Parts: sequence; C-alpha cells; structure tokens
Amino acid sequence: MDAVTKRLAPGLLVWAFGLALAWGLPGSVWKGATPPPFPWAALFPAALAAGTLALAAPLLAWAGGPGLASRRPLALLEAPPDLLWACLLLTLWPAAWGPPGTLAWLLAFLLAALPGEVRWLSQAMPSEYPFPQAWGQEAVSRVRRTVLLRLWGRWLAARFPIWLTATLVLERVLGLPGLGTDWFTRVALRDRPGLALWVGVLALLWLLAQPGKGEEP
Repeated sequence: MDAVTKRLAPGLLVWAFGLALAWGLPGSVWKGATPPPFPWAALFPAALAAGTLALAAPLLAWAGGPGLASRRPLALLEAPPDLLWACLLLTLWPAAWGPPGTLAWLLAFLLAALPGEVRWLSQAMPSEYPFPQAWGQEAVSRVRRTVLLRLWGRWLAARFPIWLTATLVLERVLGLPGLGTDWFTRVALRDRPGLALWVGVLALLWLLAQPGKGEEP
C-alpha cells in the first residue's frame, strides 16, 4: 500500500460508512410517497452561487491576507445566521419587484456565506511576519497566491456540504425549491438510492480535492 492510499484510506472508510448509512436508513416511506424528481432547474443558480463564492472568497482573502481573520468587521458580518439574512432580505425587498426569486436567494446566500469563507481561508494562510513581509509587497502577493491555489480545491470539497445545508434554510424561507430541499426531502421520504447518489457525489468531490502522488498533503 503506497503513501497516497494510506492517506486516503481513513477518509474513504468514512465515506463508505456514509454510503452504507444512506442505503440502510431506518424507517419506511411515509404514506407511500414517491421521491420527488431532481430539481434540474436549480443546478444553474447553485453553480452560479458556488462559482461566485469560489472566486470572491479567495480574492478577498488574497487582498486581506491572514490578518483579515482577526478583523472585527468581518466577525460582525459573519455572526448573523442564514435565517436572519433571509428575513432581512424579505423585509427590504421592494414589493414592486414581485416575490423574491433566484436573485434574492443568490444575494442572501452570498451575504450569509462569504464572510465565513473569507475567514476560513484567511485563517488557513501562514503568518507573513517577518517573512515574506521583509521581501516586499510583491513577494507577499506571490506567497498568498500560491497558498490559496493550493487550498482552493480542498476548501471547496470541505465546504460544499456546509453550503448545501445553508441553502436549505434560505430555500425554506424564500419558498424556492433547490438542492438543499432535495437532500432534506429524500431523507424525510427515505429515498435510499437518491441519498446514496448524493453521498457518492460528495465523496467524489472530496476525492478530487485530495493531493495526488508527489504532492504534500
């Protein structure tokens, strides 16, 4: 067994346990209900939200550096829960615009998730004092860029399930069916094949984000 396999083995065991748990979910289908069709229409908004977050958070972390994690304004923005952002958006949404839709969901998601993700990335960055600060701003920017590029894939794989949970809250408040609602509904209806597929997709994301042979973990 090589080093990569040894490093991946514990994680693969955890995902295998999750897959077995999805297939062996206790209980029975409630009143013979059938699993809902997959919300294909929600894929583009979800991809747009994840793509925006995947670009905006590293850019802000690169601009602010590791010191951004200890900034009080960022902590104040991170503190409100997803429910509060969704309710605030509903309160401020102009009635002339009609009921809030995908745009409102996207704004609420970014407001709720972006501060926490910027902090997550900033905390993962190494200290810049005394080096590379002593080498100048160009060296600092290069080090930040290198670190964030190495973190990017693993950060996405680690945080995607968290984003999925956050979308469930926003979808329920705004009344929009999406990926979070699909996951929760399949748990409620004991849709074991659907849940197993979800676990398989998340496991694949985790596996793709792991460093390969010759790379440091």
